[in-house]
Amino acid sequence: MSEPALEEPALELHELSFVSEGDEVMVGRPDTGSYAVFPADGAELVRRIAGGMSLSQASAWYEQSFGEPVDIGDFAATLAELGFVREPGAAPAPAKRTGLRWLARAVFSPAAWACYACLTGLWLAAAAHTSALFPHPGQVFFTGSLVVVQIVITFGQMPLLFLHEGMHILAGRRLGLPSRLGVSNRFTYIVFETQLNGLMSVPRKARYLPFVAGLVGDLAVFCSLGLIAEVTRQGNGSFSLAGRVCLALAFTVALRMLWQFQLYLRTDLYYVFATALNCYDLHDASIALLRNRIWRALGRPDGIVDERQWTQHDRKVGALYGPFIAAGLFAMVFITVFGTIPVIRLYVVQIARELVAGPAAPHFWDSAISLAFNAAQIAALIAVWQRKRRVQAGRRPRLLSEQENPS
Repeated sequence: MSEPALEEPALELHELSFVSEGDEVMVGRPDTGSYAVFPADGAELVRRIAGGMSLSQASAWYEQSFGEPVDIGDFAATLAELGFVREPGAAPAPAKRTGLRWLARAVFSPAAWACYACLTGLWLAAAAHTSALFPHPGQVFFTGSLVVVQIVITFGQMPLLFLHEGMHILAGRRLGLPSRLGVSNRFTYIVFETQLNGLMSVPRKARYLPFVAGLVGDLAVFCSLGLIAEVTRQGNGSFSLAGRVCLALAFTVALRMLWQFQLYLRTDLYYVFATALNCYDLHDASIALLRNRIWRALGRPDGIVDERQWTQHDRKVGALYGPFIAAGLFAMVFITVFGTIPVIRLYVVQIARELVAGPAAPHFWDSAISLAFNAAQIAALIAVWQRKRRVQAGRRPRLLSEQENPS
């Protein structure tokens, strides 16, 4: 008597999202941020497996529906590689918190947008009356003490950066996404970073606001700081100390907004462009295509990378993205020439003037401390860079000479 055939267990998948992108479907795990683009038939096959079909049943369904077989083993391996497969018997990933939706709705409500527009209009009216509100490098030095300037600019920017990232978070929470704020470091600087793992699980038109929300917050802050400076003017028309501090912070906010136009980087505006152009990895595709063109022109085929690792659409758009990269480079040059270099020049001039005057000068020791602080920062950057190089060098495989080869 033959034993009954054992029923094939279904492949257990995590909770997945399916978002149509034209003829393709974006499938992914919102909790981890792992996404992949499938053709419509492949996405439907994932749906069937997620719905409880065994692999053999799903394979038979696919062949019957589309008239051709599918390598179901390779397909299952791809799902596992993407992190879509759940261990048998393992509990589903716990849902992440998506609180503060009430605040998110308020921040992006029609009344809030009216307030942002009003702030912008009031700043434009005030700036039309006095050009002193327009950002310029001299605003950074709101007092004669360079140490005070550095402390205020450094620590004054932290809540403003937090607000920028907080706007991204609230825009994600408004959509019910488990967005959160992380803290990391770049060289010796602490930075805030927003994680929006579930953003690709919503329709494309809903992704724009989370991308531009930070800029909206920056614009509101910039206009508010300028208006505070304007309304706190002294009787003789000059800016008060509070007003000068506001203008100094507003200048740094203006530079941060301009920084978003460096489209050769993955800035907020880059993601807006990539989303509008329906691209998944426009940055790497465009950079690779540009480099390949240069290597071909130089007759160096060894430097050419395989362009097939990007989708055909990304390659097509990436080939036309060159002018946007050039525009981003122009933005970088503009920031450097009209922002960074003038600030450095003014700083060096003030440092030199105070130090040359000697210890009897009012701000001699202040300038000396400021210079020592910046020198320590530069030394720290160099030390971190050298340490990183040593670590990378230590990870490279060591080649054995013939004498060292034990064989």
